Amino acid sequence: MDKKNGSVVTEFILQGFSAGWELQIVFFVTFSLIYAATVLGNALTMVTVTCSSTLRSPMYFLLGNLSFLDMCLSTVTTPKMIRDLLTEHKTISIWGCMAQMFFMHLFGGAEMTLLVAMAFDRYVAICKPLHYRKIMNHRLLNGFVILSWTIGFIHTMSQMVLTVNLPFCGPRIIDNIFCDLPLVIQLACVETYTLELFVIADSGLLSLICFLLLLVSYTVLLATVQRRSSGGLSKALSTLSAHITVVSLFFGPCIFIYAWPFKSFASNKVLAVFYTVFTPLLNPIIYTLRNQKMQEAMKKLRFQNVSST
Repeated sequence: MDKKNGSVVTEFILQGFSAGWELQIVFFVTFSLIYAATVLGNALTMVTVTCSSTLRSPMYFLLGNLSFLDMCLSTVTTPKMIRDLLTEHKTISIWGCMAQMFFMHLFGGAEMTLLVAMAFDRYVAICKPLHYRKIMNHRLLNGFVILSWTIGFIHTMSQMVLTVNLPFCGPRIIDNIFCDLPLVIQLACVETYTLELFVIADSGLLSLICFLLLLVSYTVLLATVQRRSSGGLSKALSTLSAHITVVSLFFGPCIFIYAWPFKSFASNKVLAVFYTVFTPLLNPIIYTLRNQKMQEAMKKLRFQNVSST
């Protein structure tokens, strides 16, 4: 550790995209529009679920919480990335970097757990429809939400408590669009091989275990839907396909980033953009545009607002 000349790092440099100014402007406009659509779409979903009397089922309660997590996850990284596209010196303070990593893993871990809870909700709705309301009661739903936040908090704290006091006194360039644990840990002035393995085990295994649980549950659900020929199950299949799409697009980049060899993380900027910018927009698009009940509830609320004015 080289502290003799006082070169203690107080900020990091985010390398971002290596592109000309013309392409940077294109990225700025594109990502700004996507972020605005993400915030608006998820906020609209939350307001509709909260205010509509026709969306009182457990699925929409969980969907509203998922929209909140998506909006928070996008807000942690995207505004900073958008601002950096117009600046030559893309810096972030060391504590700003730590905060970014803390909230990314908090919201990410909570969302993974909540997606598992949504899969359980679909399992009960399709496989045990007569007992759906009894099983998916308010106590269980509140328990799912508390559990998701608890797992997210434990997930991020277990990593950040080992990272926050690392000494940084050498290289300070992060070859990505935001701070995340793998690249930041590599900049520490001490041997971090054990910590690197722990990060892979923590983030990678959490992602992989949740994804495998979801894969098994949706396989069972698809098999159940296929065995039944009732016309009402076509609607269940449509809803189920929307869930599977969201799960695949959310977990795919996450597993690839953390389950892949540690040194190759720096080459995954495209996956980082997809995970933090595009994925949070998918939920309002998939659940809103494909869900007729949600569309009808939005129209009804809009009509009520127009009538009241």
